[in-house]
Amino acid sequence: MQEGISGKIAHFFINSKLTILLMIALMVIGVYSSFLIPREEEPQINVPMADVMVGYPGANPAEVENRVVKPLEKIISNIKGVEHIHSMAMNGQAVMVVQFYVGEDTERSYVKLYDELMKHENMFPEGVYKPIVKTRSIDDVPMLGLTLWSENYDDYQLRQIAEELTSEIEKVKDVSITKVIGGRNRELKVILDKDKMAGNGVDALGIMQMIKANNSSSQSGSFVNNDTEYLITTGRFLETAEDVENLVVGVNENMPVYLKQVATIQDGPSSPKTYVSFGYGKANQSFKDYKSDYPAVTISVSKIKGADAMKISEKILQHIDRLKATLIPSDVHIDVTRNYGETASDKVGELLLHLGVAILAVTILVMLAMGWRGGLVVFFSVPLTFALTLFAYYMLGYTLNRITLFALVFVVGIVVDDSIIIAENMHRHFKMKRLPFKQAAIYAINEVGNPTILATFTVIAAILPMAFVSGMMGPYMSPMPIGASIAMILSLFVALTVTPYLGYHLLQEKDTQAHKEEEGLETSKIYKIYKKIEQPFLDNSKKRNVMFVITLVLLFGSVLMFFTKSVAVKMLPFDNKNEFQVVIDMPEGTTLERTAVVTKEISQYLTTIPEITDYQNYIGASAPITFNGLVRHYDLRGGSNMADIQVNLLHKADRDLQSHDVAKIVRPNIQKIAKKYGANVKIVEVPPGPPVLSTLVAEVYGGPDYDAQIKVADQVKNILENTVDVVDTDWMVEANQVEYKLEVDKEKAMLHGIAPQQVVGNLTYLLREYPIANLYDETSNDNVGIVLSLDDKDKTSLNDIQNLKIKGNNGKLVSVSDLVSVKKQTLEHTIYRKDQKRVVYVLADMAGQLESPVYAILGMNEKLQKIKLPKGYKINELYMGSPNEETDFTVKWDGEWQITLEVFRDLGTAFLIVIVIIYMLIVGWFQNFKTPMVMMVAIPLSLVGIVLGHWLLGAFFTATSFIGMIALAGVMVRNSVLLIDFIEIRLNDGIPIKQAIIDAGAVRTTPILLTTGAVVIGASIILFDPIFQGLAISLVAGAIVSTILTLIVVPLIYYITERKKWEKKDIVEENKEDTTEQ
Repeated sequence: MQEGISGKIAHFFINSKLTILLMIALMVIGVYSSFLIPREEEPQINVPMADVMVGYPGANPAEVENRVVKPLEKIISNIKGVEHIHSMAMNGQAVMVVQFYVGEDTERSYVKLYDELMKHENMFPEGVYKPIVKTRSIDDVPMLGLTLWSENYDDYQLRQIAEELTSEIEKVKDVSITKVIGGRNRELKVILDKDKMAGNGVDALGIMQMIKANNSSSQSGSFVNNDTEYLITTGRFLETAEDVENLVVGVNENMPVYLKQVATIQDGPSSPKTYVSFGYGKANQSFKDYKSDYPAVTISVSKIKGADAMKISEKILQHIDRLKATLIPSDVHIDVTRNYGETASDKVGELLLHLGVAILAVTILVMLAMGWRGGLVVFFSVPLTFALTLFAYYMLGYTLNRITLFALVFVVGIVVDDSIIIAENMHRHFKMKRLPFKQAAIYAINEVGNPTILATFTVIAAILPMAFVSGMMGPYMSPMPIGASIAMILSLFVALTVTPYLGYHLLQEKDTQAHKEEEGLETSKIYKIYKKIEQPFLDNSKKRNVMFVITLVLLFGSVLMFFTKSVAVKMLPFDNKNEFQVVIDMPEGTTLERTAVVTKEISQYLTTIPEITDYQNYIGASAPITFNGLVRHYDLRGGSNMADIQVNLLHKADRDLQSHDVAKIVRPNIQKIAKKYGANVKIVEVPPGPPVLSTLVAEVYGGPDYDAQIKVADQVKNILENTVDVVDTDWMVEANQVEYKLEVDKEKAMLHGIAPQQVVGNLTYLLREYPIANLYDETSNDNVGIVLSLDDKDKTSLNDIQNLKIKGNNGKLVSVSDLVSVKKQTLEHTIYRKDQKRVVYVLADMAGQLESPVYAILGMNEKLQKIKLPKGYKINELYMGSPNEETDFTVKWDGEWQITLEVFRDLGTAFLIVIVIIYMLIVGWFQNFKTPMVMMVAIPLSLVGIVLGHWLLGAFFTATSFIGMIALAGVMVRNSVLLIDFIEIRLNDGIPIKQAIIDAGAVRTTPILLTTGAVVIGASIILFDPIFQGLAISLVAGAIVSTILTLIVVPLIYYITERKKWEKKDIVEENKEDTTEQ
């Protein structure tokens, strides 16, 4: 037998001393890399996003849309790489979210955006502010949340402590953004008394101008005297409350009017705009001592890109422990309410443990089959492969996260295969004692080396196409195929260099046993069993046909299960996280206090749930965002009618329920409380895959005008509310809120010597409480604003506001009511747009039996047709893309549905490509068009196992299940390749076809069962990871079923297709022999 490539490689390494050095070097490199790679929980997703904000005070939404949004959309949509533009035209401002394609270069995208905006900066009308661009990235999601709370301090004092603490945290290396949520800032309030102002002849605008005029100082220059230069500084800033009190703000009857005559001045906390509180849940030990909720302030900390979350959070927490001695009072408690560094290292640790267990289990399996020495040969090859793979990860700039590590766990079973096959064959040849050791070893490697190389490449061909999944799911998917392919190539390298060396030195049989007479194949146990099963099928065509029919029935049955919903299709199941959020929206116009009542009642209910350790209420503010909130823009939430509750659960090791189940339990009760107050409440979980606006999103386009769109959207919302398993329905249309318009009568104003601008200024500064200037205080961390306001009792009704007096040019004071006419109206709704079309969003979530949006959406069409529309309009339904026309109404389904569709489409395409590539590889090797077809029969056979496995475990068929199915295609074809390659070797030795099939089956059953066992064990470790469960089921169930079928069905099909060819040859040869004998 001539030496192939594999034989030559093995020949070099089998006795070389280099091999050992190589092993040690590789191990060192791998271990070293594993310490260098940063650890995180989620993969790094590159979705360049930016918010463009433009102010246009006083304009209504329609005006903002026409003057600001539309021109901007046109410009921005011309930028290469922009995927979507979502815009909101509100009263007085526009917000646009520019989303680039996944994987676009972040910096370049932002530069392009700035360029376009700078080019067109003067296209806006007078009164529109310059656009502000805020970029967003996954690193904006805070990785650490610290909540300070106390039973003795109020939120104002906590805020002061938090600000000091923040400036300390920012000194830690690799910390990027910190944000303090909650607590009132210090400010200097000038509370004006309108009667005294009228008596002294001053108005608010005049006071504001005087305060500004008195708050300036400047280095004015220098003069020279006697050859020396002296510097001059003029003026002085306002530094204390006394300075402000003693300002002269006007002259009345030739006497100065001091500010303290017409106002009271308070230096202290500002008016509350948010309430933040902290409370413990039942699961916490401290719940007994602290039963209420307490004022709190949260500091959220983000890291810079590519930094290791675990190390930074450790550093910060150590730093805080040191500060407890100096800065933080003993009765201020600090609770860590989020630590992604810790959860990331937990997850990474857990997966590394799984890896270890998988490697051990596979080793034990091999030991059982080939003795402890065989086990050792395989055991050494796995860590080597992984050490190299980690090094490759480090070089490629991957981080250690659940996806990259998962790729490793997922290949454990496959990586060992190369080594198992080679070691097993050497073991068999050593036992047969036909050749001297070294030759036997090389002969053994030659026999299976080349098919092994081919088989490895078929598996790589099966996995790699998944790296091309597009969209948001791409970054979640691509590290897996790439990591797994690298591991496979390296495992091949190890199998051809290190394994022969180890096998040669460990597997040698002692000479004392050499006297065992050479056992033929015929006597081994496996041979007998295999012959018993396979022989009847080979001899009897009826039995064969029955077997094929049974197989086909199983196949069709399993495909039918998708249609009968016995196996539900979903994008990804929920992961078991340690947190979720409750997002509360009260109707517009609700006061902060009212929102607080609802939030408190919900959080009181949450304390009764045994899995909850603590919660934070953020009323009027947004909780520290999660990855989900980043895309949904939860950080822009705020205002008196909104609140968030951040809920933290027990560590997943300490509770039986998954976080998703806890959310399902609390939802109905929370919704009951919400209904009572007319609130809309959503329970938001951390999504397992890429974040979307919501699980179910219906975008309503088209129609005659925006009001008609809203009416249709309302009906779509009703449909969703009445659909089974759909929960948390909401839409982005605000409740009606009353607005009074005060329009200045220009003639009257001019007669009194008052410009309309003065009326606007007076009211705006008094009611908005804008800071008009700052107090100069070197020690304070934050700016201390000086604010004008009215006493609360002076602004309770429209009359109070109309009684304010304004000073004219002639010095006389005039009431506002003499200058304006009042109109009462409802505030105009925000106009939403997506990709230059007006849209109304309806959102919903799924929970219950079929948690997949696929089923909710598929039944929608007939319901949509029943919607009442304006005359002459019809309604269309869209699943992908966006509508071309806006003449008719269109409901476009988006959200998780969109991603599910894209991913399954991409994976389906990948699967087809895989099959083509595998076919080409095998044709290239066997130089035959029919044989590969026979080998690929194993692929559809694996579907039987996969679907049955999902059905038995009641699991969703998810994107990861699909990946498992694709990877399995490679593994199964590999088994067929090894089997048929061996049949052909036997046939070429001149053995009749039936005998050759049974020989091959008997010889190859052990390694095939071993490799399948390895795949099954490697994968079954992951059965408990909620997200990757699908993949594990596919690999485990699919591998078991299709291995059995491969060993029985594939040889039969081979027999049917090839028997004519080989039986003819046999007859020809027999005839030759007969003639020579005569």
